[in-house]
Amino acid sequence: MNEGIRAREVRVVDTNGTQLGIMSAREALALALERGLDLVEVAPNARPPVCRIMDYGKHRYEQSKRDKAAKKKQKIVNVKEIRMSPKIDEHDFEVKMRAADRFLRAGDKVKVSVRFRGREIVHADLAKTKLDNLAVQLQEVAIVERAPKLEGRQMVAVLAPRTDQKTEKKKAENVDLED
Repeated sequence: MNEGIRAREVRVVDTNGTQLGIMSAREALALALERGLDLVEVAPNARPPVCRIMDYGKHRYEQSKRDKAAKKKQKIVNVKEIRMSPKIDEHDFEVKMRAADRFLRAGDKVKVSVRFRGREIVHADLAKTKLDNLAVQLQEVAIVERAPKLEGRQMVAVLAPRTDQKTEKKKAENVDLED
Protein backbone atom coordinates (compact mmCIF):
# COMPACT_ATOMS: atom_id res chain seq x y z
CA MET A 1 0.00 0.00 0.00
CA ASN A 2 0.97 3.65 -0.48
CA GLU A 3 4.77 3.97 -0.89
CA GLY A 4 5.18 0.17 -0.92
CA ILE A 5 3.72 -0.08 -4.45
CA ARG A 6 6.62 -0.75 -6.83
CA ALA A 7 4.84 -0.67 -10.21
CA ARG A 8 5.37 2.36 -12.46
CA GLU A 9 1.85 2.46 -13.85
CA VAL A 10 -1.30 1.30 -12.09
CA ARG A 11 -4.99 1.07 -12.89
CA VAL A 12 -6.78 3.14 -10.25
CA VAL A 13 -10.24 2.38 -8.88
CA ASP A 14 -12.14 4.86 -6.72
CA THR A 15 -13.87 4.08 -3.38
CA ASN A 16 -17.19 3.74 -5.26
CA GLY A 17 -15.70 1.21 -7.69
CA THR A 18 -15.46 3.60 -10.65
CA GLN A 19 -12.29 3.32 -12.69
CA LEU A 20 -10.17 6.45 -12.84
CA GLY A 21 -7.91 4.98 -15.53
CA ILE A 22 -4.24 4.11 -15.84
CA MET A 23 -1.77 6.54 -14.30
CA SER A 24 1.64 6.54 -12.70
CA ALA A 25 1.90 5.26 -9.15
CA ARG A 26 3.02 8.70 -7.94
CA GLU A 27 -0.05 10.42 -9.42
CA ALA A 28 -2.34 7.79 -7.92
CA LEU A 29 -0.69 8.15 -4.51
CA ALA A 30 -0.99 11.95 -4.69
CA LEU A 31 -4.68 11.59 -5.58
CA ALA A 32 -5.27 9.23 -2.63
CA LEU A 33 -3.44 11.47 -0.17
CA GLU A 34 -5.39 14.49 -1.49
CA ARG A 35 -8.61 12.68 -0.50
CA GLY A 36 -7.13 11.64 2.87
CA LEU A 37 -7.19 7.93 1.99
CA ASP A 38 -4.72 5.16 1.19
CA LEU A 39 -3.71 3.62 -2.14
CA VAL A 40 -3.96 -0.17 -1.79
CA GLU A 41 -2.80 -2.68 -4.41
CA VAL A 42 -5.66 -5.18 -4.79
CA ALA A 43 -4.57 -7.13 -7.88
CA PRO A 44 -0.76 -7.18 -8.09
CA ASN A 45 -0.64 -9.83 -10.85
CA ALA A 46 -2.79 -7.88 -13.32
CA ARG A 47 -1.18 -5.88 -16.14
CA PRO A 48 -1.04 -3.06 -15.07
CA PRO A 49 -1.60 -3.77 -11.34
CA VAL A 50 -4.95 -2.62 -9.95
CA CYS A 51 -4.93 -0.23 -7.00
CA ARG A 52 -7.91 1.01 -5.04
CA ILE A 53 -8.24 4.28 -3.16
CA MET A 54 -9.69 3.39 0.25
CA ASP A 55 -9.37 3.79 4.00
CA TYR A 56 -7.09 0.82 4.73
CA GLY A 57 -7.77 0.77 8.49
CA LYS A 58 -11.53 0.62 7.88
CA HIS A 59 -11.00 -2.12 5.27
CA ARG A 60 -8.98 -4.24 7.75
CA TYR A 61 -11.63 -3.75 10.45
CA GLU A 62 -14.45 -4.85 8.13
CA GLN A 63 -12.40 -7.84 6.94
CA SER A 64 -11.82 -8.96 10.53
CA LYS A 65 -15.56 -8.65 11.23
CA ARG A 66 -16.33 -10.83 8.17
CA ASP A 67 -13.74 -13.39 9.32
CA LYS A 68 -15.25 -13.52 12.82
CA ALA A 69 -18.76 -13.95 11.41
CA ALA A 70 -17.58 -16.80 9.18
CA LYS A 71 -15.84 -18.43 12.14
CA LYS A 72 -19.05 -18.28 14.21
CA LYS A 73 -20.98 -20.11 11.51
CA GLN A 74 -18.49 -22.99 11.41
CA LYS A 75 -19.54 -26.15 13.22
CA ILE A 76 -16.68 -27.79 15.03
CA VAL A 77 -17.08 -31.54 14.72
CA ASN A 78 -15.70 -33.42 17.68
CA VAL A 79 -14.79 -37.09 17.60
CA LYS A 80 -16.11 -38.94 20.63
CA GLU A 81 -14.64 -42.34 21.43
CA ILE A 82 -16.49 -45.37 22.74
CA ARG A 83 -14.45 -48.35 23.93
CA MET A 84 -15.65 -51.88 24.45
CA SER A 85 -14.32 -55.41 24.62
CA PRO A 86 -15.20 -58.24 22.22
CA LYS A 87 -16.93 -60.12 25.09
CA ILE A 88 -19.22 -57.18 26.00
CA ASP A 89 -22.54 -58.16 27.56
CA GLU A 90 -25.82 -57.35 25.77
CA HIS A 91 -26.95 -54.68 28.27
CA ASP A 92 -23.55 -52.99 28.32
CA PHE A 93 -23.60 -52.98 24.51
CA GLU A 94 -27.01 -51.24 24.58
CA VAL A 95 -25.67 -48.61 27.01
CA LYS A 96 -22.72 -47.92 24.67
CA MET A 97 -25.13 -47.80 21.69
CA ARG A 98 -27.34 -45.20 23.43
CA ALA A 99 -24.27 -43.10 24.21
CA ALA A 100 -23.18 -43.29 20.55
CA ASP A 101 -26.72 -42.35 19.47
CA ARG A 102 -26.64 -39.30 21.76
CA PHE A 103 -23.25 -38.20 20.39
CA LEU A 104 -24.40 -38.61 16.79
CA ARG A 105 -27.62 -36.65 17.36
CA ALA A 106 -25.50 -33.85 18.86
CA GLY A 107 -23.59 -33.72 15.55
CA ASP A 108 -20.34 -35.37 16.67
CA LYS A 109 -18.52 -38.24 15.02
CA VAL A 110 -18.09 -41.44 17.00
CA LYS A 111 -14.97 -43.62 17.00
CA VAL A 112 -15.85 -47.08 18.29
CA SER A 113 -12.90 -49.20 19.33
CA VAL A 114 -12.88 -52.80 20.50
CA ARG A 115 -9.77 -53.58 22.56
CA PHE A 116 -8.25 -57.05 22.59
CA ARG A 117 -6.45 -58.40 25.65
CA GLY A 118 -4.29 -61.47 25.69
CA ARG A 119 -5.47 -64.10 23.22
CA GLU A 120 -8.80 -62.37 22.47
CA ILE A 121 -7.28 -61.11 19.20
CA VAL A 122 -7.86 -64.61 17.77
CA HIS A 123 -11.58 -63.76 17.81
CA ALA A 124 -11.36 -60.58 15.73
CA ASP A 125 -14.43 -61.78 13.81
CA LEU A 126 -16.52 -61.33 17.01
CA ALA A 127 -15.42 -57.72 17.29
CA LYS A 128 -16.22 -57.10 13.63
CA THR A 129 -19.71 -58.52 14.16
CA LYS A 130 -20.21 -56.27 17.21
CA LEU A 131 -19.16 -53.17 15.25
CA ASP A 132 -21.31 -54.12 12.25
CA ASN A 133 -24.25 -54.73 14.60
CA LEU A 134 -23.74 -51.28 16.14
CA ALA A 135 -23.67 -49.66 12.70
CA VAL A 136 -26.87 -51.46 11.66
CA GLN A 137 -28.71 -50.42 14.83
CA LEU A 138 -27.63 -46.78 14.41
CA GLN A 139 -28.17 -46.60 10.64
CA GLU A 140 -31.03 -44.07 10.91
CA VAL A 141 -28.77 -41.51 12.62
CA ALA A 142 -25.32 -42.49 11.33
CA ILE A 143 -23.34 -43.52 8.31
CA VAL A 144 -20.21 -45.63 8.46
CA GLU A 145 -17.36 -43.29 7.62
CA ARG A 146 -14.68 -45.92 8.18
CA ALA A 147 -15.46 -49.63 8.18
CA PRO A 148 -14.15 -51.81 11.05
CA LYS A 149 -10.41 -52.30 10.64
CA LEU A 150 -7.83 -54.01 12.82
CA GLU A 151 -5.17 -51.58 14.08
CA GLY A 152 -2.65 -53.26 16.34
CA ARG A 153 -4.49 -54.74 19.33
CA GLN A 154 -7.80 -52.99 18.64
CA MET A 155 -10.45 -52.86 15.94
CA VAL A 156 -11.71 -49.38 15.06
CA ALA A 157 -14.74 -48.05 13.16
CA VAL A 158 -15.85 -44.43 12.71
CA LEU A 159 -19.49 -43.37 12.47
CA ALA A 160 -20.55 -39.93 11.25
CA PRO A 161 -23.94 -38.25 11.73
CA ARG A 162 -26.28 -38.29 8.75
CA THR A 163 -26.64 -34.86 7.14
CA ASP A 164 -30.38 -35.26 6.58
CA GLN A 165 -30.64 -35.79 10.37
CA LYS A 166 -29.46 -32.22 10.96
CA THR A 167 -31.95 -30.71 8.53
CA GLU A 168 -34.81 -32.68 10.15
CA LYS A 169 -33.74 -31.38 13.56
CA LYS A 170 -33.74 -27.77 12.29
CA LYS A 171 -37.18 -28.26 10.74
CA ALA A 172 -38.48 -29.61 14.06
CA GLU A 173 -37.03 -26.60 15.90
CA ASN A 174 -38.69 -24.21 13.43
CA VAL A 175 -42.07 -25.91 13.91
CA ASP A 176 -41.73 -25.54 17.69
CA LEU A 177 -40.98 -21.82 17.30
CA GLU A 178 -44.09 -21.26 15.16
CA ASP A 179 -46.45 -22.84 17.73
